[in-house]
Amino acid sequence: MPTATIRLGGASDLFRVGQGTWRMGENRTPRGAEVRAVRFGLDLGMTLIDTAEMYGDGAAEEVVGEALLGRREEAFLVSKVLPSNATRRGVAAACRRSLRRLRTDRLDLYLLHWPGGVPLAETVEAFETLQDEGLIAAWGVSNFDVDDLEELAEVAPPGRCVTDQVLYNLDYRGIEHDLLPAAAGRKMPVMAYSPVGQGGHLLHHPVLSEVAGRHGRTPAQIALAWTLRDPNVVSIPKASDETHVRDNVAAMDIELLPEDLEALDEAFPPPRSKVPLAML
Repeated sequence: MPTATIRLGGASDLFRVGQGTWRMGENRTPRGAEVRAVRFGLDLGMTLIDTAEMYGDGAAEEVVGEALLGRREEAFLVSKVLPSNATRRGVAAACRRSLRRLRTDRLDLYLLHWPGGVPLAETVEAFETLQDEGLIAAWGVSNFDVDDLEELAEVAPPGRCVTDQVLYNLDYRGIEHDLLPAAAGRKMPVMAYSPVGQGGHLLHHPVLSEVAGRHGRTPAQIALAWTLRDPNVVSIPKASDETHVRDNVAAMDIELLPEDLEALDEAFPPPRSKVPLAML
């Protein structure tokens, strides 16, 4: 059975299944249901909540802010700054806007959403200043490949970048070749976004359905459990209703057998060489 918790950004015993919020606040699901889903996730121990200023132009942060009213201390709150806002002044202003939408005075973790045109040294300086001011507890990056992490290491104090959040699921396994080993070497957990894929294509694969049937689980639960086989990975699936939230938590109880992993490797081959980092 996968290890249930992990240390990230100074927080110990974080549940390794978090709550993603991409597309929340965009009226695809009634806002009340989204708020209830986030709160229900907290009830079940899913304290890591991931959002970003880009999601719905701040609408997802507003949903999270509403969900955390009276419960902020229960959550490990993560948000992201757009590369276009990653200057010294831009990071500070963007962070404060996110804090207002989230109705809080601090973030537990603040990420650069993807590499951009602003020099990394300037963004790192801005993150460090926010830490000194107590507005963020830790910082990291998202959608950084190995060469990006190497560039970051040249300008950031050792150990200050606490995570790299990247696309990782059965359809997108490229990070297994070099990024996952590089992160492990830095003792830096990886956060997997879209761990069960987008649009349902992955979940209709017959081999995934076969493995799910053997365990009496859903294909989504198997896909999520598969990402958690690596103890250095945290997964952040989105769940906009309570049923999906409960299913996501239950995926932690699944122990994939060697024959399951072999079947999934055959259907979704691991990379044999360097693959450019994929992102959504």
